[in-house]
Amino acid sequence: MECRGPLAIARWLLLLLLLLLLPPHSHQGLVLRQIPSTQRIQDPPAMHLGNGPGQEPVSIMTFNLTKITKTSSSFEFRTWDPEGVIFYGDTNPKDDWFVLGLRDGRPEIQLHNHWAQLTVGAGPRLDDGRWHQVEVKILGDSVLLGVDGEEVLRLRQVSGPLVKKSQPIMRIALGGLLFPVSSLRLPLVPALDACLRQDNWLDQQAQTSVSAPTSLRSCAIESQPGIFFPPGTHAEFSLQDIPQPHAEPWAFSLELEIQLAAGSGHLLALGTPENPSWLSLHLQNQKVVLSSGSGPGLDLSLVLGLPLQLKLAVSSVVLSQGPKKEILALPPVGLGSLLNLWVHPQGRLFLGALPGETSSASFCLDSLWAQDQRLDMDRALSRSQDVWTHSCPQSSGNGTGTTH
Repeated sequence: MECRGPLAIARWLLLLLLLLLLPPHSHQGLVLRQIPSTQRIQDPPAMHLGNGPGQEPVSIMTFNLTKITKTSSSFEFRTWDPEGVIFYGDTNPKDDWFVLGLRDGRPEIQLHNHWAQLTVGAGPRLDDGRWHQVEVKILGDSVLLGVDGEEVLRLRQVSGPLVKKSQPIMRIALGGLLFPVSSLRLPLVPALDACLRQDNWLDQQAQTSVSAPTSLRSCAIESQPGIFFPPGTHAEFSLQDIPQPHAEPWAFSLELEIQLAAGSGHLLALGTPENPSWLSLHLQNQKVVLSSGSGPGLDLSLVLGLPLQLKLAVSSVVLSQGPKKEILALPPVGLGSLLNLWVHPQGRLFLGALPGETSSASFCLDSLWAQDQRLDMDRALSRSQDVWTHSCPQSSGNGTGTTH
């Protein structure tokens, strides 16, 4: 029997310690490095489905149905956005189309063809920021929807064999529609702030063309819920489209919770396109500066994660965050202008950079409220394509780049 005294054991421990300290390439034959189970080798990058405020898809594929042998599509999907179009498919936009989207965070199918016309929602909420596996399959006369390996919906007698379609070409559009929003059976805001990867659409042997993705967003950045404005981006709402001020006494309130902030530039302003800063909130060196027109302003040190409140009254504006409060008195001329802004046809609430402004400010809002009602960035009058409508980078150091 081999003797294993204290000295022998010490030698073995020393050898093991040396192997652990050596770089991996110096003892490849001795130690195998484990790859985390979540890491995938040579995966194509995930695609962002958002393409600005409109309904335009980020990519369009076409298939020759006479060559189809596979009638299912699958992909992995991640979003914080509760509403929008994942993909649209048709052979004829007038009488043979299909839409898979989200409403209130849950999958919804809208379908219109010779066999059926319907709108139905099913399955779990998918707007939790996690990756979910989704599969859509045509099986005989049925359409099946699967989520994370479980069948959540089976629609019977709603389809026929793809190879017998009267039009032999099928289009699939990602993240948008190929007909007016008004043609949907049930209204839906098409824009969707989401990422898609590991996608496999119908039969690649039958694919005839595919357009290059047009989205500028990268999905490589880890995200969290919120609204992110990279430097130089903006959004605007018509004051007629947001909750109105109280009449007696006249009062209007805004509340925003800022998660991340960097640079200098406008956060928010009330005005018109010709005169956008009747009342403005400016970000500068981790302070917010409130001013009215060209008059003197007041500043408040910014605390990230704590709601920042603006309360407009007849003769003053109160800026507060937690126990800190500053009051800006409004001159009579400025008061008249501000009150008249709500009846002005061009009255606007501006977010981010003002028209013509060179701004280095970038910021993430956890939420934005007007008169105690949350504003939906998808319903803005206009916005920059690069605004993240329902997500924010998890740290300010990796959130300013929006291109691949």
